[in-house]
Amino acid sequence: MNPEQAEIVKLIYRLFLEGMTPHTIAIHLTEKGIKTPGGKDKWNATTIRRILTNEKYKGDALLQKEFTVDFLTKKTKKNCGEIPMYYIEDDHEAIIDPAVFDMVQQEMERRKTGTSRYSGVSIFSSKIKCGECGGWYGAKVWHSTDQYRKVIYRCNNKYNDERCTTPHIMEEEVKAVFLKSLNKLLANRDELIENVKLICDKLTDTSELEAEKEKYAEEMSLVADMVQAAMLENARIALDQEEYRQKNDVLSARFEAAKKKHDELAMRIEEIETRGQNLRHFQETLESLNGQVTEFDSDLWGSLVDYITVYENGEKTVTFRDGSVI
Repeated sequence: MNPEQAEIVKLIYRLFLEGMTPHTIAIHLTEKGIKTPGGKDKWNATTIRRILTNEKYKGDALLQKEFTVDFLTKKTKKNCGEIPMYYIEDDHEAIIDPAVFDMVQQEMERRKTGTSRYSGVSIFSSKIKCGECGGWYGAKVWHSTDQYRKVIYRCNNKYNDERCTTPHIMEEEVKAVFLKSLNKLLANRDELIENVKLICDKLTDTSELEAEKEKYAEEMSLVADMVQAAMLENARIALDQEEYRQKNDVLSARFEAAKKKHDELAMRIEEIETRGQNLRHFQETLESLNGQVTEFDSDLWGSLVDYITVYENGEKTVTFRDGSVI
């Protein structure tokens, strides 16, 4: 591991979870004079996205992402299923905690959803929810050209057809609400940590799902063997081709049905495991805190908070990543 480059990777992940987009991270690193992995002065969003989605930073390895199509010219091609790919867990020392890596992947997916484009102007982007319409608050600038300039956050539907009546909120208010709610959460810190451990143990038990997934994997393997046997038989004997085609269609439909179930179960297992990793990261963050938190910390904000909700009457609640609402 290159310690200097590892710190840059950690910085990129932290900035992303604090609310920045790959584009704004690229600008930030360029302005700071930090070199790219290739030694260039200017970063771009594509490089940032590649770093944010590369499994090698959490210690895993995906082999044969590319393959050589011509051994004479050494021409390579991206593997789109032409040859097998192999995923190896714990292949090498991790730079990024697996829970943090998975949080970044979830955040990327979350930013793709919704009707409005994610702005990434601050760590509070898409983290403040309207209690009336369920939409997200966005940053707005007041007095942009004079000495009274300030940034406020208000519902993006404030002046749309919905005409939400929830009030705007200032950045300092968000920080104050977070600190107040966090310290309430920490009042029962030890009990909460034990509850999170119990929930985590219960949630991450995927043994039944794994067994069911294995059943469909065996079904896929069986059908694949049947298809192969039918092909060999058709090659040896002059079968009725219409009958052979119908038989093959039935087997193909059977394989696809099993594959669909298998993939659905694999996705559910992955979601459960990711949820468990996030809870463990939440637990570890709580364990690192002793006593009251008196100053706003962007790392704690990114690690602990799911979102803040602002209601019509001005009340505000914080939804933490473990599901606690304060």
